[in-house]
Amino acid sequence: MLILALETSAKSVSTAVVKDGVPLAYSYQNTGLTHSRTLMPLVDSMLKNSNLSLSDMDLLAVSNGPGSFTGLRIGVSALKGLAWSAEKPCVGVSTLEAMAQNLRHMDAVIVCAMDARRNQIYNALFRARDGHLSRLTPDRAIGLDQLAEELQSESVPLWVVGDGAHLCGNYLQQQGIACTIAPAQLVMQNAVGVALAAEISAREGKVTDAQGLDLVYLRLSQAERERLAKGLPITVENS
Repeated sequence: MLILALETSAKSVSTAVVKDGVPLAYSYQNTGLTHSRTLMPLVDSMLKNSNLSLSDMDLLAVSNGPGSFTGLRIGVSALKGLAWSAEKPCVGVSTLEAMAQNLRHMDAVIVCAMDARRNQIYNALFRARDGHLSRLTPDRAIGLDQLAEELQSESVPLWVVGDGAHLCGNYLQQQGIACTIAPAQLVMQNAVGVALAAEISAREGKVTDAQGLDLVYLRLSQAERERLAKGLPITVENS
């Protein structure tokens, strides 16, 4: 199965083509430029340099949350457009599940972490063993203090991954919880992980079309929280 994947959930942006679990092409950028400026040129140059085209793909995939509200919208909208124009099936995968793929070769509990602000992280826990991942928790927004309490009695080695890895890992270490932050080349979520997670979803029949691809935020946006605080409806339709 040939999969084109996009990852735009945080500051970094990446694209990849993966065939049957093996990366064929990969493009990554973490320079602070906006995804609206960088994403499609990365896709275009990667495919051209690999002598591949959108029509060659069997499946299109994107991380659809949690993560940056703007980043996720850019990635999912771009994938919808590609899937619609090429009439290709697509799949949205959990950003946290995708980043856990970076460390699935470990024998450890993988602590996935994205900075959600307001003293919270977006988090999920996975057990990595023999090259496979098993999910221990759902995707969630959780306080660092709650996570530390949950991991206090964990006997399996803990590895922390994601753009919030240093925030999370440093806090856990301050609480006396032994953990290791993934090295720089493995710590950030990336499109290869998205493709690997998408391949699993495809085998399980969790595939949709462009219209059926949704975003998963886990938490209301700041604008929506501010409207609720003022006693206003979240959207005009709710008024």
